Amino acid sequence: MTLRQEKILKLIVDEYVKSAEPIGSKTLAEILEVSSATIRNDMSELEDLGFIEKTHTSSGRVPSEKGYRYYIETIVKNLDEETNGFIEFEEIFDKDIARDDIIKEAVNLLSEATNCTAISLGPNAYNSKVKKIQLVPISSHQALILVITNFGYVESRQINVSEIIDLEELTKVIDLLNEMLVDTPISKVSEKLHYEIQHSQIKELLKYRETIVDSFIEAFQRFARSRYYLTGSSNMLYQPEFNDIQKLREFLSTIDNNEIFKIVDQDSEGISVKIGSENQITAMSDCTVISSSYNTLDGEKATISLVGPKRMDYRKVIPLMKYIAKHIAKLYEEE
Repeated sequence: MTLRQEKILKLIVDEYVKSAEPIGSKTLAEILEVSSATIRNDMSELEDLGFIEKTHTSSGRVPSEKGYRYYIETIVKNLDEETNGFIEFEEIFDKDIARDDIIKEAVNLLSEATNCTAISLGPNAYNSKVKKIQLVPISSHQALILVITNFGYVESRQINVSEIIDLEELTKVIDLLNEMLVDTPISKVSEKLHYEIQHSQIKELLKYRETIVDSFIEAFQRFARSRYYLTGSSNMLYQPEFNDIQKLREFLSTIDNNEIFKIVDQDSEGISVKIGSENQITAMSDCTVISSSYNTLDGEKATISLVGPKRMDYRKVIPLMKYIAKHIAKLYEEE
């Protein structure tokens, strides 16, 4: 790619972010002060290289996923936070209130400032692993299911024990679940459990499903609910990419079903950007997910993420995400 072609790609991304309309050669020729014919030749080469693509409704071009990736990796990702632009966030981090309240306010403002969906996934949420599952009898007709994680967190769920279910048999089910799920990440428990029900000996115990397996899954759903905060899902209503009602329904469904957490990258250091098909969920094919992880004092990892259209303002968002993650990490250091 020549320097001029790189400038053209950058301009196509920047202009498309602003307008959500395909960019034509005439617009670029006026900005770069070269002939439209020269711009068309360069655009043709960029299209052949896979960095831009035509739409069905216009002769203009829009960035491809490869084009966005090049733009981010070469132009945006190493930008420092422009602190002067984050005055409202500075005020939040200076407040003398509980850390969780500061994080929630920062995530709310992040969503408002970007018109995207923002997520805070706290320490020990989907990053935790199952250490032990235990059944604690309370009476002849009641018991507690305890789920203990590798970080020592405990979630409990009370169940009613039917007269026709032998407590000894329930203990066998719990032992089987322990064998099956120990060291399994919270995020994978439901998926693994449903798979094992269909493909292993636990299928023989399906008569206990409503009292044991469903209660167990509910305990893990409570784990997730208590340790994440999500805001701004309705912002997608105002994005042109989601004018298609079916696309919008699919997106909202991924939130309702907690599938959205499968695409939050908690394993990477610093900034992670997943564009379109990289998210591996059909409803996210028109979305970018930007995650920024940070460590707490105990060495645990937490994440803030932003979900928006591929046409999001990366030059603004990526430095902002770095800034917020850095300042949230400082909140843990100040304890």
